[in-house]
Amino acid sequence: MALSEAEVAGRIERWAGRVEVAAVNGPTSVVIAGDAEALDEALEVLGADGVRVRRVAVDYASHTRHVEAIEDVLATAFADIRAQAPLIPFYSTVTGGWVRESNVLDGGYWYRNLRSQVRFGPAIADLLGEGYSVFVESSAHPVLVHPVSEIVDEADDTVRLRAVVAGSLRRGEGGPRRLLTSMAELFVRGVPVDWAGVLPAGAAATHVELPTYAFDHEHYWLRSAPAVDAVALGQVGGDHPLIGAVVGRPDSGGFLTTSRWSVEAYPWLGDHVVGEVVVVPSAVLVELAIRLGDEVGCAVVEELSVDRPVLLPLRGGRAVQMTVGEADGQGRRAVEV
Repeated sequence: MALSEAEVAGRIERWAGRVEVAAVNGPTSVVIAGDAEALDEALEVLGADGVRVRRVAVDYASHTRHVEAIEDVLATAFADIRAQAPLIPFYSTVTGGWVRESNVLDGGYWYRNLRSQVRFGPAIADLLGEGYSVFVESSAHPVLVHPVSEIVDEADDTVRLRAVVAGSLRRGEGGPRRLLTSMAELFVRGVPVDWAGVLPAGAAATHVELPTYAFDHEHYWLRSAPAVDAVALGQVGGDHPLIGAVVGRPDSGGFLTTSRWSVEAYPWLGDHVVGEVVVVPSAVLVELAIRLGDEVGCAVVEELSVDRPVLLPLRGGRAVQMTVGEADGQGRRAVEV
């Protein structure tokens, strides 16, 4: 479901002991499991509350207390398992660390792997912290690429800019072509690929002849000149930090302003965070109404009505437009955000 681990834990308290957090895949990707009846009820309630939920088609509650019922069976089945040191060390979500030594992956490990909560998201965060930057999901469909990308997005700029997240195969695309395409996508993003190890014998050394005609095509379509500012787009500069450009409205004698607000552009907005969003103070709207009134000779704000606040995301921005309408019989004009 699309909630954080803390939010999910709070919402499922009413089913304590019957529904548990089974896996934490990312900042807003959590899996719950448990008693069938309680789980059905929880999904219905959460869905009615607007939470995005999706049922996974399995008929057993792994990573919950239900696994304890078969602990003795698994202990017998796994009793003879002995493990060598892995040729390629890997980071385990069971131990929360690297597995490099022999006999770590014994029968007890595989029972804990099935019983314990899957801490995939925290493991990815740990790997980012250790300097790893390339994450490839080897699976039939990239269901974890999005949670990994969310974790990367929450990292600092240095980590975020160098990180690469990709899949391998996709649903309906399980052949060599999709796999090679995914490898090529990694290659063009700077990840070294051993093509000789995956292409058919001799393919890596194949040379392709260039076309014999000259690369001298002419273009007969008009080339559009890049517009770099408001004036180049036929607009007027706003002459205010929160107003990007002003566009006239010949149909009414009013005008429209357009801009983009974000915490990155205006750090002081970060002082007004409520929950997971930034609430723009209503005083900002008063300031802008006065500024726009100056443009049309209306120096007084007679009434301000805020139906709902202007909300901004913590990351990224939001387009904001304000309209100044036509003057009424008393010279008053309406301003809308």
